Amino acid sequence: MAKKATKARAVIHLECTTCRSSGVPGVSRYATRKNKKNTPARLELRKYCRFERQYTVHKEIK
Repeated sequence: MAKKATKARAVIHLECTTCRSSGVPGVSRYATRKNKKNTPARLELRKYCRFERQYTVHKEIK
């Protein structure tokens, strides 16, 4: 029998940082995948927030 490979690539969620601090109702979230072996730190990307109507920094959440 072949050994089962460990899963290095995992689904993560990105959440808008400005939506939490502002009074705008709703929070922009994106789902994406990353390789945990190559990128062990939390991911930060500039994505479009439909509540703020502009590109903002989205950070990885648990």
